[in-house]
Amino acid sequence: MKIFSTKDENFQYEFDELLKRGAMDIDGVTSIVKGLLDEIRSEGNSALRGHIAKFDRWEPQNDEALAVSVASMEKAYNNIDPTLRDALHMAYDRIEDYHEKLMPKSWFDYEKNGNMLGQKVTAVDSAGLYIPGGKAAYPSSLLMNAIPAIVAGVEEIVVCTPSPDNELNELLLAACHLCKVTKVFKVGGASAIGAMAYGTETIPKVDVITGPGNIFVATAKKLVYGEVNIDMIAGPSEIGILADEMAREDFIAIDLLSQAEHDEMASSILITTDVTLASKVDAKVTELLSTLSREEIARKSIEERGAIIVTETMDEAIDLMNQIAPEHLEVLTTNPMDLLGQIKHAGAIFLGEYTPEPIGDYVAGPNHTLPTGGTAKFYSPLSVDHFLKKSSIISMTQKGLSEIGEACALIANTEGLTAHEESVRMRLS
Repeated sequence: MKIFSTKDENFQYEFDELLKRGAMDIDGVTSIVKGLLDEIRSEGNSALRGHIAKFDRWEPQNDEALAVSVASMEKAYNNIDPTLRDALHMAYDRIEDYHEKLMPKSWFDYEKNGNMLGQKVTAVDSAGLYIPGGKAAYPSSLLMNAIPAIVAGVEEIVVCTPSPDNELNELLLAACHLCKVTKVFKVGGASAIGAMAYGTETIPKVDVITGPGNIFVATAKKLVYGEVNIDMIAGPSEIGILADEMAREDFIAIDLLSQAEHDEMASSILITTDVTLASKVDAKVTELLSTLSREEIARKSIEERGAIIVTETMDEAIDLMNQIAPEHLEVLTTNPMDLLGQIKHAGAIFLGEYTPEPIGDYVAGPNHTLPTGGTAKFYSPLSVDHFLKKSSIISMTQKGLSEIGEACALIANTEGLTAHEESVRMRLS
């Protein structure tokens, strides 16, 4: 891994290059994606079938072939190993419990004059979930996207996932059955985003689209925003680790690799105050790489986008990590809770040496759909909030209006909106 220190003469240049890790060439693929979306909007299922034939190496013979049958999802659920089924149920229960705690409530506040103000929280009618299925299939992503929608009270949940060679991951189908999702379609990439945003003869138009994907998916989500709501524009996975001299190099190394094995574009970054630990971690990463099933992917990620930074103080380390604003942040220090108040920007924070990032990917409870590429500075993890909308509630009594109406009429008059002014004055008189 690339190791550099804040004392190095060219440190700022190296660090600035590291901050560019989340850059995606959206402009470079925008025209391609826009063309695909336009075809979906104008041609519907016909365009979908053509795109599937082109990109997924199979050709649906009719519209019915786009859908996954409820029976096949139930069969997959019944066929999986009972121990694995129990693990899925554990994950479901923990994710559900966590997101139930996040649910906001409607509220009403009454003033002495009888006026009432409040907020009504309502679920969107429908949600579209994009679940990747190219290099790997992620049933956990189905749980993390579907359960918050279920908890929020979304009535119609639509799932789109690519099926290269017309094959789907059985565990993904089992997870769909567990979540009681009945509308699952074998459509991927930008085409799936377009289908859920605009609707086709088979795939319903939805109100919000969530879920991770490649640059074509991310670009499509950006282009359809406004037609529907979206969760975020997410890029390749990443991990940041803050560590002092107490941290174990084997824990750090395997956790860095846990993100590197996702994608060649994934970023794994360690910032430590201990130069000896930095060298030990580098050696351990090299040692462990050869043991991974996805060694080639992880090796390229580590070599091209991995980094170890040595700082003089932990305060300096935290400042740099806040600038990075990583998707996942592990704090492997003597007293990690003591540092929590200084951490401003991270998608998810993992405290202590027995809290590895993968526990958050699957069974801890919080959502693993997180902001990447530094966007944790202004985005939040996927949650029930993405499937809810809030309406302001206002109710005035005659007495209540008389107390504040004159101020309202005056402001309206100042803005030159005479009908606004008269609407209030008519009631005051």
